Amino acid sequence: MTVDGAVLQLCPLLPSLESALRAHHHTVRLSDQPDPTAYLAAHGQEFAAAITSARIGVPDEVMDALPRLGAIVHFGVGYETTDVARARARGIDVSNTPDVLTDCVADLAVGGLIDVMRGLAAADRHVRRGAWPGAGFPLATKVSGKRIGILGLGRIGQAIATRLTGFGVDLAYHSRNPVDGVPYRYFDSPVALAAEVDALVVAVAGGDSTRELVSADVLDALGPEGFLVNVSRGSVVDEPALVKALVDGKLAGAALDVFVDEPHVPSPLLDLDNVLLLPHIASATRETREAMGALAFQNLHQFLTEGTLRTPVP
Repeated sequence: MTVDGAVLQLCPLLPSLESALRAHHHTVRLSDQPDPTAYLAAHGQEFAAAITSARIGVPDEVMDALPRLGAIVHFGVGYETTDVARARARGIDVSNTPDVLTDCVADLAVGGLIDVMRGLAAADRHVRRGAWPGAGFPLATKVSGKRIGILGLGRIGQAIATRLTGFGVDLAYHSRNPVDGVPYRYFDSPVALAAEVDALVVAVAGGDSTRELVSADVLDALGPEGFLVNVSRGSVVDEPALVKALVDGKLAGAALDVFVDEPHVPSPLLDLDNVLLLPHIASATRETREAMGALAFQNLHQFLTEGTLRTPVP
């Protein structure tokens, strides 16, 4: 079943993906319009599909301006920036790009854990500012053999667990429900998990259901010798509580790839040597981004040519 209509591109995307869109489908970049609101009021009925990034999504007012919209395609695994329930109530299908970024996100999570526990980035800064001749670098924390908790044992969480197995760590996890067939200990709440581990790696999906899942109570349970790694979404952590815990010395350190108000990072964190700050780069490798672009295009093309999506969101 061929679906007639143009494609609305809501934000800049990967160059190779944009090239494929232009080559195969009539695509309009909303950001190119001098007055996007006026443009949608005049032309919204022309669009059958929208493509966007996980960070931008499709705002409600844009969705409402597209009466013939049949599919929303996200470049990225996240889709909490789009009101999926609202879309489905209108019969709009929604897709994302799962699986293809699992390895890179898991790699970065493990790298962040090693960095913050061993102080690698801090040690690099120590050398670069010429401090080594006058002072040795403080002792760090061993990674191998530690108790590591994973919050969210989905695709990415399990990939993180697989990598950490090689370090001889004691793995435990919390998810909405126990996961069949895994050998790791299950805890029935984030607080219970945090109280029993040396480091907590956060790998849950974003959205309202996980907002501030890592609460002040979870951070208190993790304690002054505990470490936090977040490669999910900034909204999953109570960010003011995290900042306070780090500034007050009630948490040993954190590796953060995501923040509540990106690209803005809480200023108190900038001066802390025990915090690794990354600009949301967990999936930012050439290989993974190209795979994400290819899958996003496949979703869009399949919808417009067959009326279905390859990877609809659950």
